Amino acid sequence: MEDDPGEDYLFKVVLIGDSAVGKSNLLSRYARNEFHMNSKATIGVEFQTQSMEFDGKEIKAQIWDTAGQERFRAVTSAYYRGAVGALVVYDISRRHTFESVGRWLDELKMHSDMNIVTMLVGNKCDLETLREVPIEESKALAEAEKLFFIETSALNATNVNDAFQIVIKEVYNNMSRKALNSDSYKSKLLSNRSTKVSLVPNGDAATKTELKKYACC
Repeated sequence: MEDDPGEDYLFKVVLIGDSAVGKSNLLSRYARNEFHMNSKATIGVEFQTQSMEFDGKEIKAQIWDTAGQERFRAVTSAYYRGAVGALVVYDISRRHTFESVGRWLDELKMHSDMNIVTMLVGNKCDLETLREVPIEESKALAEAEKLFFIETSALNATNVNDAFQIVIKEVYNNMSRKALNSDSYKSKLLSNRSTKVSLVPNGDAATKTELKKYACC
């Protein structure tokens, strides 16, 4: 979403997944480069705003954390409202958190736009010796559900920036494509007597494949 022409883009991105998979630490590592070993479930709504630049435009991402609500299965539709990106997080060392991913995806589909950019995130890849979820199984789920996929460690910062930035950049790309296909944009082209316009940049069809990360520490 964009407030006004000439204003910065402001995108809402949500973090979802079972309790204690490391969502809050992923957010604090990305936003403040902090990690809290003994972090407790946050009470209330928590979000951080991060700025970055794509194509000379400043993008602001407002990243929301479920803040402990998932323990009570009380994540409401208001939490998802307006979200254009989502990170669905599980803990690679606790299989049951991976088995919950389907439920979180169903909830996301129920309460958000069908075009929301979604990434499956296997967190705590520093716990390789305790792994209960094979990376191949996660890849298969991501491919079946048409999700981006990455493994991260909030503890040592592995792939944390990549996880958020891939989602935010893909949201921006989607918004740019939508703007290029809008009636107002096409009318402007006609008024300028443009005779041939490519609405999709060269190589754009491969964007998702190029951005998709099958990575781990």
